[in-house]
Amino acid sequence: MSRVWDIPVQDSTRVRDVRVAAEAACARAGLAPRRTAAAALVATELATNLLKHAGGGRITISVVDGVDTSAAPGEPLVQMVSLDHGRGIPDVATALTDGYTTSRSSLGAGLGTCRRISDDFDLHSTPGRGTVAVARIGGLPRPTPPEDDRRALRLRAGGINVPLAEADCSGDAWHWARSDTHLTLLLADGLGHGPEAARASTTATGELRTSAHLPPADLLRRLDTALRPTRGAAVAVARLDLDQLQLSFAGIGNIGARLYTEGTWRPLLSRPGIVGAQRPATVPVHQVPWRPGSLLVLHSDGLPSRWTPPHDPHLLTRDPAVVAAAILRDAGSAASPLRDDTSVAVLAPDRRTGDHDRHH
Repeated sequence: MSRVWDIPVQDSTRVRDVRVAAEAACARAGLAPRRTAAAALVATELATNLLKHAGGGRITISVVDGVDTSAAPGEPLVQMVSLDHGRGIPDVATALTDGYTTSRSSLGAGLGTCRRISDDFDLHSTPGRGTVAVARIGGLPRPTPPEDDRRALRLRAGGINVPLAEADCSGDAWHWARSDTHLTLLLADGLGHGPEAARASTTATGELRTSAHLPPADLLRRLDTALRPTRGAAVAVARLDLDQLQLSFAGIGNIGARLYTEGTWRPLLSRPGIVGAQRPATVPVHQVPWRPGSLLVLHSDGLPSRWTPPHDPHLLTRDPAVVAAAILRDAGSAASPLRDDTSVAVLAPDRRTGDHDRHH
């Protein structure tokens, strides 16, 4: 089940709530006390920064698998995402200096220290629009994936999942899986809300773990059988052939998909229906070329249908969860709350450079 802690941070009382949520997520992920303490520190700093520098915002915390698709998912990670509509950070490089902080109520760690103690940390800030920060903390250092002849095609998958009205679980779920030279990204939106919707979507992601070798149409047929005991779900499947540089996409229901290639966004359309209840007789599979700079976005219908894709070239180079969180944030406003469970998943090139970036 997609357990998510979604915490609006509008006053100092919520800083403790964020820390407690981070500790609960660490317990769920089975992290040791030392890493739990690190997650609590990062969560506290992110929440404090929201109050002191952005006038408030929100933090979502969840347990996720690995992000680097050239390696096995490995042990779970606690992911913390901070979003705000504040004034932005005028000097990001200085703000990320280890130990730098301007907040008297800070623990003195600052964003630079948060970056150092996290397994992954990335941040994007736009003056006048706000800041998105993502931190992930796991139990053990992850090995660097072996170099191979597909190095230029190394990809990362990340996302954000926010439940309706701060509920304990989201009816949405997303997951990626690798099978030989094929990489599949799946996003499912269980019908309705609450635990039963979550059961449908997590059934879909669980099936992907054992069926990643199947092309999209075959996978959707298998999912239709697997989801019949549930409410059913809208599901989209994107499968990338890493050798042929070809993306195959098929979807049933109201899952949105957009592909960014060579400066242009194009939609990939799903077919009406419900996997597990009302699967159409035929499902078209769209095949499009994947270029070295391509980026794929899948999202549930909690995101407004007319959201505007980002064109900030700097944002599109960030961690995929940062891109996903920025899309979610910019599709609404602080005064316009989400009307549904909402998830955004992104598949993007790994643009990190150097050993420090690859571990942080």
